[in-house]
Amino acid sequence: MHKILQPEGWAKPIGYSNGIEARGRTVFVGGQIGWNGQGQFETDDFVGQVRQTLVNIVAILAEAGAGPQHITSMNWYFTDKAEYLANLRGLGEAYREVIGRHYPAMAAVQVVSLVEDRAKIEIQATAVIPD
Repeated sequence: MHKILQPEGWAKPIGYSNGIEARGRTVFVGGQIGWNGQGQFETDDFVGQVRQTLVNIVAILAEAGAGPQHITSMNWYFTDKAEYLANLRGLGEAYREVIGRHYPAMAAVQVVSLVEDRAKIEIQATAVIPD
């Protein structure tokens, strides 16, 4: 069972949680990028790469018997803050399509580049499967 940590009097965040408390088996998902399971990019579209990245995370979680609802934190690394901000609506739609309406603690950071040149996003996730 997860508990959202929302200090009294704080504005409710949109699209993420300030904190999550969880107990159980921890699953660490290494940084995933927007290519498919064969390591091939199917799109250079930012939202398309985000969607694929999230699909990859869900597939890895499934290997541990977990689902999107078990994610407790995510770190998003993108190469273009302006592109990220310009696509918030599409990002939200892709996120809800793949993850649902579960919003873990998150960080979003612009980086100079990612190891794979075509990658526009990398997401690292942690999940906790309740006891």
